[in-house]
Amino acid sequence: MESTLTISDAIAKLKAKAGGVTLPDGLQAKLEEIFAQLEVNSLSESTFWTYYQGASKYLDWVISLPWNTRSQDILDLRFAKEKLDENHYGLTEVKERILEYISVLSLQKSRSPDTPFHAPILLFTGLVGTGKTTMAKSIADVLGRKLIRIPFGGLGDPLYLRGQSRLHPEAEPGAIIRALAQCQTKNPVILLDEIDRIADDALNTIMGVLVELLDPEQNAHFIDHYIDFPFDLSQAFFVATCNNTNRIANAVMDRLEVIQMPSYTDEEKTVIGRDYIFPQALKDSSLTADELKIKDDVWLSIVRPLGFDAGVRTLKRNIESLCRKAAAMVVTGSKQIIIDESNIKKFIPQW
Repeated sequence: MESTLTISDAIAKLKAKAGGVTLPDGLQAKLEEIFAQLEVNSLSESTFWTYYQGASKYLDWVISLPWNTRSQDILDLRFAKEKLDENHYGLTEVKERILEYISVLSLQKSRSPDTPFHAPILLFTGLVGTGKTTMAKSIADVLGRKLIRIPFGGLGDPLYLRGQSRLHPEAEPGAIIRALAQCQTKNPVILLDEIDRIADDALNTIMGVLVELLDPEQNAHFIDHYIDFPFDLSQAFFVATCNNTNRIANAVMDRLEVIQMPSYTDEEKTVIGRDYIFPQALKDSSLTADELKIKDDVWLSIVRPLGFDAGVRTLKRNIESLCRKAAAMVVTGSKQIIIDESNIKKFIPQW
């Protein structure tokens, strides 16, 4: 770097980069302080280039953030209902709750456009495979917003969320800021996935970060340790998921609207498997509907091959496995595979 760029050119390059974007006033002043420090360090070339690398990295992160950029919400109830029905079978009460929230957001926007736009904070709770994460994705779809997923399973360090101070040589922003830089909007749907699966020794500190993230009075000024400047998260739509609420702090629960995801009945899972999962699995396996057919009377064996399962995750795996086996048969010469009572055990494990 030293051989291709003079110190004065390096400083001018950073200033030009900072001048090419619109930043909050306080942040612009912070950058001016960094540039002034660069001028001080320019007296020692070795010190300068070390400081310059850190300043350049910081500036790149700062200008990559969507300080003033947001996506336009759709807020169309008819479209939302169609999308929810397309992506999820049943779950009528859950869908109605989501449509109610979209209605409120729509009224807020049409009647009070200058009022801060605070979305509800939803917590989907239920057994594995009941559609919590996919419902969060559907909310992003119906609103026309980008989706950020922050996994909490096994999370043991709050710095993963909040970043590390720039005083540390290898420091970088936390997961929230990194995701915002990637999605390039300040109002995404932020999915906090499996918030009940935080590591025991970090439970209290991470719950403290969650309180700040989920409180509208605090998240408008969320501070990542690396960026060290408030970022407004109040326009984001937060959705959290968990299997149960036993390990979630009361202070966090007070800020959440809990929506229970029900277990699926065998009849519902049959419809989901036959009408939703199977057509997609055929497509993913490059099979046609003529090459692989499943008789109606074997769906119960596919839905419940090894006993009761509350969700559809195992069902999805079984159907995908079944399609892969059929694809292997087609490749080796089979023209059509019909799965019925006589051969189902060859495709799906049974008791």
